Amino acid sequence: MCLKFVGLALVALLIWANCEAAFPGVGGSGFVGTNGIHFVANGKPLYLNGFNAYWMMYLASYPSTRDKVASAFREAAKNGMNIARTWSFSDGVDRPLQTSPGVYNEDMFKGLDYVISEARRNGVYLILSLVNNWNAFGGRNQYVQWARNSGQSLNNDDEFFTNSITKSYYKNHIKAVLTRKNTITGVAYKDDPTIFAWELMNEPQCQSDPSGKSLQDWVREMAAYVKSIDSNHMLEVGLEGFYGQSVQGKQQNNPGGLLVGTDFISNNQVPQVDFATIHIYPESWLPSASEGEQAAFVDKWVQVHIQDSNTILKKPIILSEFGKSSNSSGYNLEKRDSYFGRLYDAIYTSASNGGSCAGGIFWQLFAQGMDTFSDGYEVILEQNPSTASIIAGQSRKMSSLP
Repeated sequence: MCLKFVGLALVALLIWANCEAAFPGVGGSGFVGTNGIHFVANGKPLYLNGFNAYWMMYLASYPSTRDKVASAFREAAKNGMNIARTWSFSDGVDRPLQTSPGVYNEDMFKGLDYVISEARRNGVYLILSLVNNWNAFGGRNQYVQWARNSGQSLNNDDEFFTNSITKSYYKNHIKAVLTRKNTITGVAYKDDPTIFAWELMNEPQCQSDPSGKSLQDWVREMAAYVKSIDSNHMLEVGLEGFYGQSVQGKQQNNPGGLLVGTDFISNNQVPQVDFATIHIYPESWLPSASEGEQAAFVDKWVQVHIQDSNTILKKPIILSEFGKSSNSSGYNLEKRDSYFGRLYDAIYTSASNGGSCAGGIFWQLFAQGMDTFSDGYEVILEQNPSTASIIAGQSRKMSSLP
């Protein structure tokens, strides 16, 4: 081996050693797993408090904006957060990761490499979502369009879940991401304990099949495929929590009794699915309801899912999206802080009593200077000390659990 490559190898080892020191929770095998309704890391229970930041790969792929990613992780770690959820997809759109089926933009992949390396540097686990239900960043609509371009006759985007071509494209993407070797750390994604779990899809829905069969079959197939490549990491579906028809009466918990083709119970009972998730957006789900009615819905939504995770699924659950939009009627900062506190209390109550709810991941964290990305839900920790204080307080409480 020539001296040049010996030197590069030593640099890589030093970087990796520094990452190990910054991330003491990841040592030995390092991978987080489950023991009944609890997460376990290195033989100890693991509790979570964190943030969503879908934008990370996108901004990390530009040298001029990469510092936003580093800043967000630093501020999150400063406030005790230990998990983030972000996209590992961008399909056929502006600045795509996947430019066409199986063809990848190396600059974007290097951006994702950077996100993972910065997460590790700051002691933050990552949930990486593999495709979007919605059209933003391409999503299943783009997969369906690619299949049409190849000669498939598809009637609507829901055929993403059933068409053999779209499923093969998606499986190819799964393989490309999971087997990617990080250009910064030198570690394949499937071998990196920084990654907490894979998410099959952000908020899957298949409204053309309210029976839930199409999506249930898809979850079974794709969950098994992920695990066939990567048995190290956990997997979750990406569900908002809408119930289906597998357990009589459960759909009454859905806003307006809506059926969207998912089933919180049966989807999460797939053996390769390791834990459950829910999202909570009362303002958009119940737009005509009063604030009091929305608050009552939130309390019940959280409790019924925790109870079902405790007793039926017998798996952990994470509140993986929640937030308070500044665009909502009557919004003020105090209301947002109160809302975060209310949900954090529910999470901590479950966790401290040995229940299945192990953490929350709010939507969403911004670094400073990201005004053009605003959706009303953003939290900028440096500019919002009251919200930052509540988040940091929850981090301390969760990390103090035995």
